Amino acid sequence: MSKILAGTGRGVYCLEHGESRQTLESRGVRDLFENGGRLFAGTGAGLFVSDDAGETWQEPVLSEYEIWQVRGHGDTLYATTQPAALFRSVDNGSNWTEMPSLAQASNDAGWCIPIDPPVPGRARALVVDTRDADHLWVGVEVGGVMESRDGGVTWTLVLPGDNPDLHMMYAHPEAPDTIYASTGYGRLDGVAEMVEGNAGVFRSDDGGSSWQYAWRGITPRYSRPMCIDSRAPYGLTVASAPTAFSSFKDDGGAAAMLFRSEDGGESWRSLCDNAHSPASANFHGLNVDPDSSGGVLVGTDTGEAWRVSNDAEWTQIASGLPVVLALIAVA
Repeated sequence: MSKILAGTGRGVYCLEHGESRQTLESRGVRDLFENGGRLFAGTGAGLFVSDDAGETWQEPVLSEYEIWQVRGHGDTLYATTQPAALFRSVDNGSNWTEMPSLAQASNDAGWCIPIDPPVPGRARALVVDTRDADHLWVGVEVGGVMESRDGGVTWTLVLPGDNPDLHMMYAHPEAPDTIYASTGYGRLDGVAEMVEGNAGVFRSDDGGSSWQYAWRGITPRYSRPMCIDSRAPYGLTVASAPTAFSSFKDDGGAAAMLFRSEDGGESWRSLCDNAHSPASANFHGLNVDPDSSGGVLVGTDTGEAWRVSNDAEWTQIASGLPVVLALIAVA
């Protein structure tokens, strides 16, 4: 069975044989990504790299940025950050070069998180076309979806359903022009009305040029964590909660849910068991479980990590951790 790594609010933990041990101390580990045998941890203190499955980590690069996602294939990788910026590597993460046009676009448009005082916008969602590493999409919170066909030199902007509050994006493994995006209620002038259509999952069938709402009838609507299985039937799993700030500390808990679609968002079913319908803890970490067909790995704001089967059976694999923001299974 694969070793599980958990990215938490205080670093990376290895979850193995019923025990947890910390292998990296850092704040805000929001992304764990593997490419070509190399593991990347995107943190609030830069980007860490491991060449031994997360047992040891090199000194961070891009340490003046919060790293929100690393994605790519072959030797070409991209890293997205807060403040919103994009970096590119052509040697599988050994060296990085900023593509300054994204940061310039963010500055020109005034993209931000509309709280008081406003926080600089974050480039948090990233999809790289499996057919062409120069073709990518970046989701900015709060800004929209930026598409580049020249490796991040120039961009076009689109808003799924006029929603600029992008959280996560994934392309269908066998249909790369089909892209899914999870969104919230954030707008540059405040918060949108909390009605159907203003937050949730959107789907594009034409490479991001146009989008349709794929979250009909689902509550809670505020969607954030997302993953898609590379194995048929390519289950799309999304976690949602009532608001951006839903927490186990709320009166009655976070009221979070976990949903699965196997038909591109046309229909959804709950992956929650009786104890998590809804869940008092909020879900932050979410990834595919390679050891279970249709299964996912789930991390909570109460410091728990779970395996959830395709049949909605929940098995706890860790507790007592800091808030779990990211999970990955490694060989």
